[in-house]
Amino acid sequence: MSNETGILNFDYLAALHAQKVVKQSDDIDNTVTKTIGVLQEHGVYASFLYLLAKEKENGMILVLEMLDLLNSLGYVWAENRKPASVEGILQFVNEQVSCGSLERLLFAKETLEQMLVYARYGAKAKEKKTEPSVPDKGQGGSDNSAEAVTIPHQEKTS
Repeated sequence: MSNETGILNFDYLAALHAQKVVKQSDDIDNTVTKTIGVLQEHGVYASFLYLLAKEKENGMILVLEMLDLLNSLGYVWAENRKPASVEGILQFVNEQVSCGSLERLLFAKETLEQMLVYARYGAKAKEKKTEPSVPDKGQGGSDNSAEAVTIPHQEKTS
Protein backbone atom coordinates (compact mmCIF):
# COMPACT_ATOMS: atom_id res chain seq x y z
CA MET A 1 0.00 0.00 0.00
CA SER A 2 2.83 2.39 0.56
CA ASN A 3 6.29 2.82 -0.79
CA GLU A 4 9.54 3.64 0.93
CA THR A 5 8.66 7.33 1.32
CA GLY A 6 5.45 6.51 3.21
CA ILE A 7 3.19 7.90 0.49
CA LEU A 8 0.04 5.91 -0.30
CA ASN A 9 -0.67 5.02 -3.90
CA PHE A 10 -4.37 5.84 -4.15
CA ASP A 11 -4.71 4.40 -7.64
CA TYR A 12 -3.36 1.11 -6.34
CA LEU A 13 -5.86 1.13 -3.47
CA ALA A 14 -8.73 1.86 -5.86
CA ALA A 15 -7.65 -1.00 -8.13
CA LEU A 16 -7.18 -3.39 -5.20
CA HIS A 17 -10.68 -2.80 -3.85
CA ALA A 18 -12.17 -2.95 -7.35
CA GLN A 19 -10.61 -6.38 -7.86
CA LYS A 20 -12.16 -7.57 -4.61
CA VAL A 21 -15.57 -6.39 -5.79
CA VAL A 22 -15.25 -8.21 -9.12
CA LYS A 23 -14.13 -11.44 -7.41
CA GLN A 24 -17.20 -11.45 -5.16
CA SER A 25 -19.90 -11.24 -7.84
CA ASP A 26 -20.42 -12.40 -11.40
CA ASP A 27 -23.19 -9.91 -12.10
CA ILE A 28 -22.12 -6.56 -10.67
CA ASP A 29 -21.62 -4.46 -13.79
CA ASN A 30 -25.09 -2.89 -13.79
CA THR A 31 -24.93 -2.02 -10.08
CA VAL A 32 -21.49 -0.45 -10.48
CA THR A 33 -22.58 1.57 -13.52
CA LYS A 34 -25.62 2.97 -11.73
CA THR A 35 -23.55 3.76 -8.64
CA ILE A 36 -21.02 5.70 -10.71
CA GLY A 37 -23.87 7.82 -12.06
CA VAL A 38 -25.28 8.51 -8.60
CA LEU A 39 -21.82 9.34 -7.24
CA GLN A 40 -21.07 11.75 -10.09
CA GLU A 41 -24.46 13.47 -10.03
CA HIS A 42 -25.30 13.52 -6.33
CA GLY A 43 -22.17 12.77 -4.30
CA VAL A 44 -20.67 10.31 -1.84
CA TYR A 45 -23.52 10.18 0.67
CA ALA A 46 -26.10 9.66 -2.09
CA SER A 47 -24.11 6.77 -3.59
CA PHE A 48 -24.13 4.93 -0.25
CA LEU A 49 -27.80 5.75 0.21
CA TYR A 50 -28.58 4.41 -3.27
CA LEU A 51 -26.68 1.16 -2.70
CA LEU A 52 -28.31 0.56 0.67
CA ALA A 53 -31.83 1.42 -0.53
CA LYS A 54 -32.00 0.08 -4.07
CA GLU A 55 -29.46 -2.68 -4.52
CA LYS A 56 -29.59 -6.02 -2.74
CA GLU A 57 -26.56 -8.32 -2.45
CA ASN A 58 -24.38 -6.47 -4.95
CA GLY A 59 -25.09 -3.21 -3.16
CA MET A 60 -23.70 -4.51 0.11
CA ILE A 61 -20.63 -5.92 -1.64
CA LEU A 62 -19.91 -2.45 -3.01
CA VAL A 63 -20.71 -0.68 0.27
CA LEU A 64 -18.29 -2.85 2.24
CA GLU A 65 -15.45 -2.38 -0.26
CA MET A 66 -16.11 1.36 -0.46
CA LEU A 67 -15.94 1.52 3.35
CA ASP A 68 -12.68 -0.42 3.35
CA LEU A 69 -11.24 1.92 0.74
CA LEU A 70 -12.28 4.97 2.74
CA ASN A 71 -10.68 3.46 5.83
CA SER A 72 -7.46 2.89 3.87
CA LEU A 73 -7.55 6.58 2.89
CA GLY A 74 -7.68 7.72 6.51
CA TYR A 75 -11.42 8.01 7.08
CA VAL A 76 -11.28 5.91 10.24
CA TRP A 77 -14.12 4.15 11.93
CA ALA A 78 -15.17 4.94 15.47
CA GLU A 79 -13.59 2.53 17.95
CA ASN A 80 -11.76 0.87 15.04
CA ARG A 81 -14.95 -1.02 14.10
CA LYS A 82 -16.52 -1.03 10.66
CA PRO A 83 -20.13 0.15 10.82
CA ALA A 84 -22.47 -2.81 10.46
CA SER A 85 -25.96 -1.31 10.31
CA VAL A 86 -27.46 0.90 7.62
CA GLU A 87 -27.71 3.74 10.14
CA GLY A 88 -24.10 3.23 11.22
CA ILE A 89 -22.85 3.28 7.64
CA LEU A 90 -24.75 6.44 6.75
CA GLN A 91 -23.66 8.12 9.99
CA PHE A 92 -20.02 7.25 9.25
CA VAL A 93 -20.24 8.66 5.72
CA ASN A 94 -21.96 11.79 6.94
CA GLU A 95 -19.66 12.46 9.90
CA GLN A 96 -16.31 11.22 8.60
CA VAL A 97 -16.48 11.93 4.86
CA SER A 98 -19.08 14.57 4.12
CA CYS A 99 -18.61 16.68 7.23
CA GLY A 100 -14.91 17.48 6.79
CA SER A 101 -13.30 19.93 4.44
CA LEU A 102 -14.39 20.18 0.84
CA GLU A 103 -10.95 18.93 -0.24
CA ARG A 104 -11.36 15.73 1.81
CA LEU A 105 -14.86 15.18 0.45
CA LEU A 106 -13.74 15.66 -3.16
CA PHE A 107 -10.74 13.41 -2.56
CA ALA A 108 -13.02 10.65 -1.26
CA LYS A 109 -15.41 11.12 -4.18
CA GLU A 110 -12.62 10.97 -6.76
CA THR A 111 -11.03 7.88 -5.25
CA LEU A 112 -14.36 6.06 -4.90
CA GLU A 113 -15.17 6.94 -8.48
CA GLN A 114 -11.82 5.52 -9.61
CA MET A 115 -12.53 2.31 -7.71
CA LEU A 116 -15.97 2.00 -9.31
CA VAL A 117 -14.60 2.63 -12.80
CA TYR A 118 -12.00 -0.09 -12.28
CA ALA A 119 -14.69 -2.43 -10.95
CA ARG A 120 -16.85 -1.75 -14.00
CA TYR A 121 -14.03 -2.50 -16.43
CA GLY A 122 -13.04 -5.53 -14.36
CA ALA A 123 -16.59 -6.85 -14.51
CA LYS A 124 -16.68 -6.31 -18.29
CA ALA A 125 -13.37 -8.14 -18.67
CA LYS A 126 -14.64 -10.98 -16.50
CA GLU A 127 -17.78 -11.27 -18.66
CA LYS A 128 -15.67 -11.38 -21.80
CA LYS A 129 -13.40 -14.03 -20.31
CA THR A 130 -16.34 -16.31 -19.56
CA GLU A 131 -17.95 -15.98 -23.02
CA PRO A 132 -17.42 -18.97 -25.33
CA SER A 133 -14.40 -18.45 -27.50
CA VAL A 134 -14.06 -19.00 -31.22
CA PRO A 135 -12.60 -22.42 -31.98
CA ASP A 136 -8.85 -22.33 -32.51
CA LYS A 137 -7.76 -22.85 -36.13
CA GLY A 138 -4.67 -24.73 -35.03
CA GLN A 139 -1.11 -23.57 -34.60
CA GLY A 140 -0.03 -20.56 -36.53
CA GLY A 141 -3.52 -19.10 -36.63
CA SER A 142 -4.30 -20.25 -40.18
CA ASP A 143 -6.38 -23.09 -41.45
CA ASN A 144 -5.01 -24.75 -44.59
CA SER A 145 -8.13 -26.79 -45.29
CA ALA A 146 -10.32 -25.68 -48.16
CA GLU A 147 -13.50 -23.97 -47.14
CA ALA A 148 -16.42 -23.25 -49.39
CA VAL A 149 -17.00 -19.54 -49.69
CA THR A 150 -20.13 -18.32 -51.39
CA ILE A 151 -19.78 -15.02 -53.18
CA PRO A 152 -22.96 -13.44 -54.42
CA HIS A 153 -23.13 -13.25 -58.20
CA GLN A 154 -23.43 -9.80 -59.70
CA GLU A 155 -24.65 -9.39 -63.23
CA LYS A 156 -22.68 -7.14 -65.51
CA THR A 157 -24.53 -4.34 -67.17
CA SER A 158 -23.32 -2.82 -70.37
